Amino acid sequence: MIVPTLAREWALWRSGARRVAGVDEVGMACLAGPVVAAALVVKPYCRKIPGVRDSKTLSLQQRERLYDQILVRAAAVGVGAASVTEINELNILRASHLAMWRALRRVLPYDHALIDGREIREIDLGPHTAIVDGDALSYAIASASIVAKVTRDRLMYKLARRYPGYGWDSNVGYATRRHLQGLREHGLTPFHRTAYAPVRTFILQPTTLDDLIAQMD
Repeated sequence: MIVPTLAREWALWRSGARRVAGVDEVGMACLAGPVVAAALVVKPYCRKIPGVRDSKTLSLQQRERLYDQILVRAAAVGVGAASVTEINELNILRASHLAMWRALRRVLPYDHALIDGREIREIDLGPHTAIVDGDALSYAIASASIVAKVTRDRLMYKLARRYPGYGWDSNVGYATRRHLQGLREHGLTPFHRTAYAPVRTFILQPTTLDDLIAQMD
C-alpha cells in the first residue's frame, strides 16, 4: 500500500511558499449527482495525521473519522462542485476542473496548489503542479480527497431519501446493478447525467439496460 508523503509540500515550503493547497475531486465516473472537489491548505511543516491516504483505499468509517481530524488540523478548507447541468453541458473533465477552481477560490490566498491528475490548461488555477495519482503520493492531496469524498457521499445520502429507488445510500451514484435496475424501474431523476452512456442508452432504448444488468450477474 502506498502511503502519501509530505515531500512535495516540504519542497514548496523550503522554496518560500507558505500556503500550499492539495486539490482532488470525486464523482467523475458516477451516473448521477455532482462532481465535487476539495482544496485543503496544510499548515507549514505540519505532521501527518496517521491513516490519511487516498480516500478510495479507506472504508466509510475510516474516512468519517479522518474527515473530522483533517478539518481541525487544516489551515483552510474549501469545497466546490459542478452541477449535473454543467457536467452535461461542459463534459465531465471540464466540469471537474470547474469544481477544482471553485474549491480553490474558497481558500484564497494560496501560494501553490498540488492537484491530482494531469496538467490543466483551459482554466486558471494559479500556481500549481499536477501530479498523476497525486492522491496516493501527496499528503495534502490525499487529505483533500477524503474531504471531497465525505462531502459528496453525504450529499448523495440526502438525495437517496428523496429518490429511494436507486441505491444511492450505498452506491452514491455509481453504476451498480441496483442503480441500473432503478433506472429501468423508475426512470430518470433530475440528478442523472444524461450525457453518460448508460443513462443516454436508457433514454434512447430502455430495454438495452437489461443487457447491462445481466452482465453484472
